[in-house]
Parts: sequence; structure tokens; C-alpha cells
Amino acid sequence: MNNTPAQPGSSGIMERAKSILMSPSAEWQKIAAETDAPMQVFTRYVVPLAAIGPLASFIGGQIFGIGAFGFSYKPSLMSGITTLVTSYVLALLSVWIVAWIANFLSPKFGGKDDFASAFRLVAYAMTASMLAGIFGLVPMLGILGLLGLYSLYLFYVGATPVMTVPEDKRAVYTVVTVIAAIVVSLVIGAITAAITAPSLIDAADMQDQMSVDMGGMGSIQSNGDGSTMTITGPDGEEVTITVDNND
Repeated sequence: MNNTPAQPGSSGIMERAKSILMSPSAEWQKIAAETDAPMQVFTRYVVPLAAIGPLASFIGGQIFGIGAFGFSYKPSLMSGITTLVTSYVLALLSVWIVAWIANFLSPKFGGKDDFASAFRLVAYAMTASMLAGIFGLVPMLGILGLLGLYSLYLFYVGATPVMTVPEDKRAVYTVVTVIAAIVVSLVIGAITAAITAPSLIDAADMQDQMSVDMGGMGSIQSNGDGSTMTITGPDGEEVTITVDNND
């Protein structure tokens, strides 16, 4: 018998998200008593929330561009979509991988071996990080994405009620799981870069967009077809470099 209260639609999703963020201890007790299968939690909760970050970054990139330290450019629509889809798919995949890791480690710290429970722990603990992706809409607010680190605390609080990890071991369990998750994120980041990098530096992407402002040290600009680069020094002097693409 399924003891899980029905949570259809966005109202149910946001109610769960609000509860896990604002009252994690009480909400984890409810989650511990639930019996939803991983696929139910995945489709109902993870799939919509995991889309927030990739979508926000896509929209922010198309409107404001991507940049740091004086460098900025706007990716083409196609490269933006490629990054969006790749990031989203890998974000969804990472939930399953981290859940597997959390379940694998749990018995080693006195907890239970129950993948369904581990998946619920990881999926709901990642609420903060998934919602923090909204700051990708405005690149200047990207630093606020660090609020997603609250997910680490959520995982820590949920480890005992959901996976029955003893309280005196849940801190180490959390740290080890997080380290493993970081390794997963690095691998995923490398995969994302490998898939999207070629489209990010394609000449069509750079047309009329490549401009590096170095503040008081000058600037670097490239023309539409990438064949000419003009470097402006701090006193206004210019050096133009022409690349003969027929060579």
C-alpha cells in the first residue's frame, strides 16, 4: 500500500520543495514513511525541477551573453540549445548515479541498503541546488547559485530518517557521498564541455560578438568573419592583425 500523499501538478511539487527547504527535519520524517518508486519521484519531481538551471542559463546566455573578466559573447541559438539539452540530460543522469553511490555507501556507515530510499534522499536533497539554477537567468547573479550548497545540509539532515544511518556517522557518510558526487559532477562537466565546446567556438558564433574589454589596459575586437583582429592599447594605439584564411 502506498502511504504517499498525492502530489500532482506544480502545486504539489512546490509544496514539497517549500517544506524540504523550510522545515527539513519534519519533511524528512514524512519522506521516510513514503514508498514512491524512484521513477515516480524522478518523473514527478526531478524532471521538472532539474530543467530550471539549464533553461535559465540558456535564456540568460541568449539575452545577456556569457562572460567573465571582461570577456563576453552570445552563443548562437543552436549552440545554446546544444548546451541546454546536454546539461539537462546529464543533470538527470547525475541524480541516478549519486543515488546509487548513496545507497552503496549507506550500509558501510550502519545504514540500510535500499535504493528507492536512497533515490528519495538524493532527489529531495538536491532541491536547493536545482532551484538555485534560476540565478542563471542573470549572469551577474550567478554567484548566488552557491545557495545551492544548502543541499548538502539537506542531505545530512535526511540521512538518518531516510537511510537509517546512525546520527554519529551521518556527518562522515554525508562527506564521503558528497566527495563522490563532486567527482561525478567533474566528469559530467568534462563530458558537457567535450560535447558543447566545438559549437561554442565556431566562427558563426563569433560574428560581431567577439569583444574583450580589458578596462584600463585596452581591448581586443574581432571582425565578423574572424579574419581581422584589432588590439587597442591603453593609450588608444591600435594594432591590426590580419589572418589570410587562404594560406
